[in-house]
Amino acid sequence: MRIAYVTLHWPRTQKSGVGKKIAGQLRAWAERGHDVQLFMHLPASAVSAELIPGKLFAFRAPEGGGGLGVEVERIRAAARLVQAAEDYRPDIIYLRYGIYVFPVHRLTSIAPTVEEINTNDLTQHDALGRVTSAYNRRTRGLLLRRVAGLVAVSHELAGDEAFVRYGKPTLVLANGIDLESVVPLPAPANQEPRLAFIGSPGNVWHGVDKLVDLARAHPDLAVEIIGYDSLPEFAPLPGNLKLNGFLDASQYRRVLAGCDVAVSSLALHRVGLDEASPLKSRECLALGLPLVSAYRDTDLDGLDCDALLRIPNQEDNIQKHGDRIRDFAYRMRGRRVERSLILPIDEHQKEARRLEFLSQIAGVSS
Repeated sequence: MRIAYVTLHWPRTQKSGVGKKIAGQLRAWAERGHDVQLFMHLPASAVSAELIPGKLFAFRAPEGGGGLGVEVERIRAAARLVQAAEDYRPDIIYLRYGIYVFPVHRLTSIAPTVEEINTNDLTQHDALGRVTSAYNRRTRGLLLRRVAGLVAVSHELAGDEAFVRYGKPTLVLANGIDLESVVPLPAPANQEPRLAFIGSPGNVWHGVDKLVDLARAHPDLAVEIIGYDSLPEFAPLPGNLKLNGFLDASQYRRVLAGCDVAVSSLALHRVGLDEASPLKSRECLALGLPLVSAYRDTDLDGLDCDALLRIPNQEDNIQKHGDRIRDFAYRMRGRRVERSLILPIDEHQKEARRLEFLSQIAGVSS
């Protein structure tokens, strides 16, 4: 197949979780003999050598311009992207979902288009204010009515009326990781457990505030937060909590090497979700770290493994279950997750299934 991969609005860097996922998909498809091209729509200020290789369609913010000026530039860049995708003559287009920008709906007239659904966009954009929410609600159907299929990262999203109403063929395929490329870390010999969290500011579903509560309630736990360099709203921070700021992969893996347990998102309830497969949780598991989560994992739900602790997905989960996390962390000292137990998160089988779905939609051989 000849596959055009389209992403909107954001730079996809080699170091970001989403960037790594997209790069892995592109690599896996090319290794199976498909012709693949990435088309990336992004701010001009984000163009750098760290981006995944692909065709770039950058938009600039006019000097002194407001929202309308930026939108005009975004539209111009999107129009160039659509034309380039048409010139590529793909058998199918794979579109990572993003808020609509004119004229990306025209992609669907170039080739059958499949959208990847990673979140409930209604809830997510509601949190960004009334104007953004209203715009998203009025325009999302311009693509969803026209696409030929959906790939949802969870059963919860696939079954949500926000997408079901469009009646599209849907594949459920959680986020994965290339297990072969990740060498597990040996377990440290900590007397007191160390817990690690990797995230980025502005994502309320991470529940970083809850990690502050956990550290305050359990001074015998050490909590390492990667991706945040300040939390002024919670000052003074407890002495057993350390903010490491943004770290590249080699740096945060050094931090993880000294930790007994990883903690994944604790507040998906804040965006109306209860099922997920976060990319960073997959990386932590691949590195061997036992995991605390507060959601149903699409691949691992029901797995009988004492190195996975799931607490309820609710606002008071740390107040009610912090003791369980503490006890779990103590039990996990000197332990690592057995690789054989987490094979369902491996991306190789996932990409084979994705390609089979795309070939069915395109009506060509996979």
